[in-house]
Amino acid sequence: MAKEPTIEVENMISPGSRYRVNAAKYEAMKDAMLAILPDRAPGLSVSEIKAAALPLLPDELFPGGDKAGWWIKCVQLDLEAKSVLKRTSKPVRLYRA
Repeated sequence: MAKEPTIEVENMISPGSRYRVNAAKYEAMKDAMLAILPDRAPGLSVSEIKAAALPLLPDELFPGGDKAGWWIKCVQLDLEAKSVLKRTSKPVRLYRA
């Protein structure tokens, strides 16, 4: 059985750490998040991101929104490490850099 393609992601909480994750799920969530996030503060909360992103995600990758919260966090931390996203402080709200 062929292995699914992966992509290397960073984690802004652990600088220098890199992890491999499912490329299709990562790209689908990244595209959804970048489509909905504003380009200035205050941005959206994680629950607002999830509500807005779910309809944009392919059901074959996220059946019924399964594991969407985990993927939002994965993409968030990677894109923050790459300075694509920024956050406001408590409560966390995200926006495009």
